[in-house]
Amino acid sequence: MHRSVVTIERHIIDQERRHPEATGAFSSILYDIALAGKLISHEVRKAGITEDILGQTGDVNVHGEQVKRLDEYAHDVIFRALDHSGHLAVMASEEAEDVIPIPGKFPTGNYALLYDPLDGSSNIEANVSVGTIFSLHRKISQGERGSLEDCLQPGFKQVAAGYVVYGSSTMLVYTTGNGVHGFTLDPGIGEFLLSHPEIRIPDQCQRIYSVNEGNSVNWSPEQRRLVDHLKGLDGCNGKPYGSRYIGSLVADFHRTLLYGGLFMYPGDRKNPQGKLRLLYEAAPVAMIAEQAGGRATDGTRPISEIQPDTLHQRTPLFVGSPDCMGLVDRFLAGPAEPAA
Repeated sequence: MHRSVVTIERHIIDQERRHPEATGAFSSILYDIALAGKLISHEVRKAGITEDILGQTGDVNVHGEQVKRLDEYAHDVIFRALDHSGHLAVMASEEAEDVIPIPGKFPTGNYALLYDPLDGSSNIEANVSVGTIFSLHRKISQGERGSLEDCLQPGFKQVAAGYVVYGSSTMLVYTTGNGVHGFTLDPGIGEFLLSHPEIRIPDQCQRIYSVNEGNSVNWSPEQRRLVDHLKGLDGCNGKPYGSRYIGSLVADFHRTLLYGGLFMYPGDRKNPQGKLRLLYEAAPVAMIAEQAGGRATDGTRPISEIQPDTLHQRTPLFVGSPDCMGLVDRFLAGPAEPAA
């Protein structure tokens, strides 16, 4: 007997039925995000074959980074998939300096969508997994059209968050605050099928940590002691943790979500606030982690409690299994080295 086939559309409808007051707008947004994920996946898989996909556009984005053609493509696909639905009030993208208004010819709705179109795109030419990250908030500003206010909300006010990872297979993972579910794209039928229902990050920390140790020269003493402990260099940790670092947040977090362990992108002397964007990366990842039984902090406070001040605000990020996060709490709390 084959298990029941559940498409993402069916799953979203089943979730919606639990809320009699639902209008269908929320579900429609998730459908459109799934469609955008399929289109981006199709293009990513042609990288290296079609000449006009790889490489740079010649433009520089708000972060001072060279814009890659796939970044631009993914940004445009998501915007065009959702600008006309009448369900969004405003959008914001890691690739755009300011909020993105809904075109005046289209109606607006009650949600704000924030997204990182193609996380990890600097690795695309090496065929490393990349991904799309998204976050959804309710509109809180007055007036018909959305504004910056709708985007500058803390993570605990998200109504949905998720990502699409484009790797050996394409997988969409999302939460609406009722658990975390994963769907794998079947390329034969072009549908996302439920493959990972009710994802839970392992309670017991897998002995895996993920961090860019090339930055260690600029770390704080507390951060260095934490990593030395994970490596077993302090003699207090028994078997050392294994190190796994891809350099694509979606890929590194996806592994951590499924296998457990700890992902870190700390602040340092060079970048005290870290390099990850609070609204487009850290906040949605934190919501997913918490819904799966994990935790996410900036080293001292939950990511979900940080009130953003700017659209492209950065933050350190520590996310993983509960007991791994306990180590973060202990080692980063102060200069004294904690007991093993």
